[in-house]
Amino acid sequence: MTSLEPKAGERVMDVHVTEDAISVDLYDGRTITVPLAWYPRLLHAKPAQRANWQIAGAGYVIHWPDVDEDLSTQGLLQGAPAPRIAAKAA
Repeated sequence: MTSLEPKAGERVMDVHVTEDAISVDLYDGRTITVPLAWYPRLLHAKPAQRANWQIAGAGYVIHWPDVDEDLSTQGLLQGAPAPRIAAKAA
């Protein structure tokens, strides 16, 4: 049986956001890099807004207060893009 509980080494150490990607350095030495396009709020944010991030959730969540976006290390490790909002039927 596999535990879904995050491990201590999966805490966020640092975050780097470029025009194309988000890279998250973890305490266990791994770096997770995902396409910025997976997270539309961050994709459409200004560089200063992307640079304003905070570690939250006991070290397992990255929060961008300017765009109200939260990413967990567990979601990033699972390769989970932001859920898409279904378009309303006409």
